Amino acid sequence: MGDMALVFLAMLHHEILLFAVVGLTIGGIDDLIMDLLFLSRTTWRASTIYVRHPRMTTATMPPSATPGSIAVLIPAWQESAVIGAMLRHTLGQWHGSDYRLFVGVYPNDAATIAAVADVAVGEPHIVTAINPRPGPTTKADCLNQAWQAMQAHERAHGIRFKAVVLHDAEDVVHADEIRLFDLLIDRFDMVQLPVLPLPSRGGCLSRAIGNHYGDEFAESHGKMLSVREALGASVPSAGVACAFRRDVLAQLAPNPAHGPFDPSSLTEDYEAGLRIRDMGGRTIFVRMRDGAGQLVATKEYFPDTLDAAVKQKARWIIGIALAGWDRMGWRGGPVEWWMRLRDRRSMLAALILFAAYLSVLLWGAMAVLSLLFARPLVPITPMVATLLDFNLCLLIWRALMRFIFVGQAYGWRQGLFAIPRTFIANIIAILAARRAMDLYIRSLLGRPLVWDKTDHHFPTATDMSP
Repeated sequence: MGDMALVFLAMLHHEILLFAVVGLTIGGIDDLIMDLLFLSRTTWRASTIYVRHPRMTTATMPPSATPGSIAVLIPAWQESAVIGAMLRHTLGQWHGSDYRLFVGVYPNDAATIAAVADVAVGEPHIVTAINPRPGPTTKADCLNQAWQAMQAHERAHGIRFKAVVLHDAEDVVHADEIRLFDLLIDRFDMVQLPVLPLPSRGGCLSRAIGNHYGDEFAESHGKMLSVREALGASVPSAGVACAFRRDVLAQLAPNPAHGPFDPSSLTEDYEAGLRIRDMGGRTIFVRMRDGAGQLVATKEYFPDTLDAAVKQKARWIIGIALAGWDRMGWRGGPVEWWMRLRDRRSMLAALILFAAYLSVLLWGAMAVLSLLFARPLVPITPMVATLLDFNLCLLIWRALMRFIFVGQAYGWRQGLFAIPRTFIANIIAILAARRAMDLYIRSLLGRPLVWDKTDHHFPTATDMSP
């Protein structure tokens, strides 16, 4: 009986382990290529460009030759806890700039309406856009309502905004953001600035969950978007700290009066960047520092509970990897196909990670049975052993890259903590993929997707710097 159990487990373990190591090898090589491209680009720029020209900062940045007014769209559903503080901070940061904040709210969310009204009294920079439909609909629908309020404002005041910026109700904006957008939108159709998650201030588990967002954004907005731009691929919008040329964004709308964002989409921001690239527009990702050496970026707290993190990432997976596949297709040539494949690999990556962890548990079960029945473990095949060794090398390299990028953004201590936090990130990815598949299948059966938002927190003054 023990021999049969060991043989069965050995066969099952081999198949699952083979699937895992092959998948991890392919994904690891894919990530390695991205790393090498980034390192090559960085080395080339440092040795050819920055030895002749100093890096521009917002302190040395020239003003726009054609300055214009900026419209900022802020969707807000059940955001009474943060929207007031966010608006006050934004008004203080952008004092003297030419902009308007269009805040989308819902008629059945009196608390958020009251929080916005409390700041908007006597404040010409804030315009409230009340959705005629009760919430929640989708974030895209809320943005469209803010877009319509922007158009009404243009007609009422005889103006036309130069650019449209997206922000969320919990965002901590940078003081130089509007000036930077005003300059760069002269040359580009979409400009994305970095997002810098604020470190969680909760308990040990909360810090691990919340800070894993910082780990991922440190690499995504410190490396991957720069490589995408250098290769000529699309730069997806992050939905915050992102500016669109107003007239180009209007072209995305089948009916310009309704708005440029598809209300059935859960990742309208991501899709907008890709659609602009498909239209032949120019997109750019910009990492610039201010006069004090701080990165011009948007900061915010991300979810620090398991349930909230899984809900948020499931929404991203549905919008990008599942529905996005149907909606956006495969356009743009080999490099763009590669980037879209990377965007959409999350479901398969979660399955591979699950297989890898399952293979470890099966190996443990086999080890216990071998001790109980005094039978030797069935050895793994030479091919699998070779792939395991190769994956160990890739794992060490990946840990080094994570340490470097997180360390640059948050300091070397957080860089070290980022390595074990990878386990937390993997568990969240697996659970989010399961939830995303469940919700997506339900949507195919007729259940509409809605704004599955999470609760937000706005930082205190001492929390602003990571």
